[in-house]
Amino acid sequence: MKHKNHIKILFILSLLLGITNNNVVWCQKIDVDSLLNVAIKEVNKDKNYESALKKTQLGIKLAPDYLDFHLLAGRIYQLTSVKDSARYYYNHVIDKNPVYEDAFTYLINMDIEEKNYTDAEIVVDKAITAHPGKKDFRYKKLSIYELQGDKKKSQAYLKEMQTLYPKDSEFKLHYFIEDTKYNSDRIGINYNFTTFDRSGYGPWHFGSLQYIAQRNWGSAIARINYSNRYANGQSMVDGIQYEAESYFFTSKNSYSYAGVGYSSDPVFPKLRLGYSFFHNFKKGWEGDLGIRYIDTEDTNFPSAVIGVGKYLGSYWLNLRSYFLFDNSTVYPVFTLTSRYYFNTRFDYLSLIAGYGTSPDERTTLGQIEQRLSLDSFRIGSGYNRLFGEHYITGLQISVNNQEYTPGSKQIETEIALMFQYQF
Repeated sequence: MKHKNHIKILFILSLLLGITNNNVVWCQKIDVDSLLNVAIKEVNKDKNYESALKKTQLGIKLAPDYLDFHLLAGRIYQLTSVKDSARYYYNHVIDKNPVYEDAFTYLINMDIEEKNYTDAEIVVDKAITAHPGKKDFRYKKLSIYELQGDKKKSQAYLKEMQTLYPKDSEFKLHYFIEDTKYNSDRIGINYNFTTFDRSGYGPWHFGSLQYIAQRNWGSAIARINYSNRYANGQSMVDGIQYEAESYFFTSKNSYSYAGVGYSSDPVFPKLRLGYSFFHNFKKGWEGDLGIRYIDTEDTNFPSAVIGVGKYLGSYWLNLRSYFLFDNSTVYPVFTLTSRYYFNTRFDYLSLIAGYGTSPDERTTLGQIEQRLSLDSFRIGSGYNRLFGEHYITGLQISVNNQEYTPGSKQIETEIALMFQYQF
């Protein structure tokens, strides 16, 4: 009987001891968590790095396996420019438990800041292995290649990401931008044939010969245009226009367009000037602001351009607005363009819808003064294709419901053909 009582007493004592030990561990855990929270507050809010570092060092002694203290210590050392110590703690966290994404991010950013791209690439590869579904690390790797100016690696990596993430807008936008930085030359011809449902009017012929030099800084384009307009079976007016244009990069995420056109023939404006600034934002967004200036025989007028574009996977959507100023009147023009890309920036299906007469439309530019105040509703579709590595072709068909005098309308059907040779 006494033996049984001893067993009961020992059991109760063991149970009480276990509860007491668990309470001690639990209380210590609460104290360690509180210590960590106070240290984080001193770093982020108070900027008291010295006091926060003392608390993290105490936390490491109390709970050496509590990696949040090691991560915070690395962050404090990074913020106080003690980079070797910061690197030590980040690597310690990564080696012990690579689930800590912040340790990778801080270490990669620190290597990039120091332009230590080789180490940054090693760390980002480890991060991708540990977190294969985290696209932020893949963006970081692309940034490293771009900062190094390594075009071959950037292009190869972007192709790999295009295959892995075919609907990712960020990778697609970067891919197209990088593709425009490769040195190449193209020579091409365009031909536009326009018919009208109005008796005795038309057709119009418009042809263009162009040379495009693409370089690392952007591109330069020289173009000669020819237009011949018929009525009642006879050529009524024709002429030549000379154009020079350029697209040039102004920063990593922005580029500009500048263009000038001149003609001494009445079928074209005497002078056309244009400039636009484009900026690429995150998540596939692009915005542009610009101006155009048209000088005709009878008048001249400027116009403002505002546009916004968005990549949605393989789709590109763009809405561009023009506001043409003639005396005290403002005439709006709207153009919505959508493209579906296949493999390269030369392979796509397009749909276009718009209202008004744009100063960027070459075939109708000679009549822009007469068409400004008249309604115009148009829709069109096209297909461009790169064959092999050298041949680029395109076909576009559009229909324009055009008012030619107030209350009187005509249907204009335009077929545009394009061919370019790339070398």
